Amino acid sequence: MILRTGQRVVFIGDSITDCGRRDVAAPYGNGYVSLVRALVGARHPELELTWVNRGVGGDTVRDLAARWEDDAIALRPDWLAVLIGINDIWRHYGDRPHEAVGIEEYERTLRDLLRRAVTATGCRLILGDPFFIEADRAVPQRADTDRYAAVVAKLAAEFDAVHVANQAAFDRVLAVSPAKRWADDRVHPHLPGHAVLADAYLTALGAFAH
Repeated sequence: MILRTGQRVVFIGDSITDCGRRDVAAPYGNGYVSLVRALVGARHPELELTWVNRGVGGDTVRDLAARWEDDAIALRPDWLAVLIGINDIWRHYGDRPHEAVGIEEYERTLRDLLRRAVTATGCRLILGDPFFIEADRAVPQRADTDRYAAVVAKLAAEFDAVHVANQAAFDRVLAVSPAKRWADDRVHPHLPGHAVLADAYLTALGAFAH
């Protein structure tokens, strides 16, 4: 387990991270963040950790940039977990294509935000891949998602970050089950889909190791 007692873990991202944390499920949401927090506590009760959720539904990397100082840097995280990119891609396929974020801008902006956070706080990073709950890699939105996930993997290597391969986690379950089991719209997971994400995070953090 790479987390240490007394550390603050801040999650930031879009609706997948938000999951009601600003209203009915305050303060952690009812998704993967809450599951990670609960299961780390159950698996490692000796750790005294502070958990913070700063997900906001609908965010792209542009929106993160607008609130980065207040919702990331000012919180002085020891670990900063970032999951962003799904809306950046999805908007291209919806009714607001002008709000889509191209892959070059996505990479440039995310790299800048990560550098700013590390420089200002000395935090370690946990970078989660954007995902699309679709097994067919030829589907255009899935193909785009794989490209953006490759950017995250590259940035994880650059920053010596913990890399959480969320798409690979869903590919594993999609090999033996339909997408509808995990999400109605292939983007917003049901609770079992959030458990798939939480399992990927826990594995990456070494929570299952004794």
